[in-house]
Amino acid sequence: MTMTNERVRPGQYPRQSTTLASETSSVSAARQIVRDACAEWGVEQDVAEIGALLVSEIVTNAVLHGHSHSVRVIAERPRPDRLRVAVVDTSRHMPELRIVGPDVTGGRGLLLVDALSDRWGTDLLPYGKRVWAEIAIKVDVP
Repeated sequence: MTMTNERVRPGQYPRQSTTLASETSSVSAARQIVRDACAEWGVEQDVAEIGALLVSEIVTNAVLHGHSHSVRVIAERPRPDRLRVAVVDTSRHMPELRIVGPDVTGGRGLLLVDALSDRWGTDLLPYGKRVWAEIAIKVDVP
């Protein structure tokens, strides 16, 4: 696993990303990437944990449905008051928010993403897609 920690120049925002194998064991690594990025950026722990949960659900979906050899995990702050987590895979199959019955053991990942994030979406890319979720960060105003 190679982590890319992109340094911030004026007008840019902090971002960390890495490529992981598309397997269930990568879910815990993805959570740790988000936690580490948030710790480095001084983001509150409760926000970091929500971000970690969001990325774990998105990575799980990519592993189960993306049919890629690897996934790219991204943690970034596109604005001082936002945390965005994203996962890129090579599948162009769009994720679907589904309502499942109480006896079904899976299929609730995007429901959690929808409930815990302020907004989420999917960007089609020439080589696949990026699924992302954002949550608000409380920013102290001087």
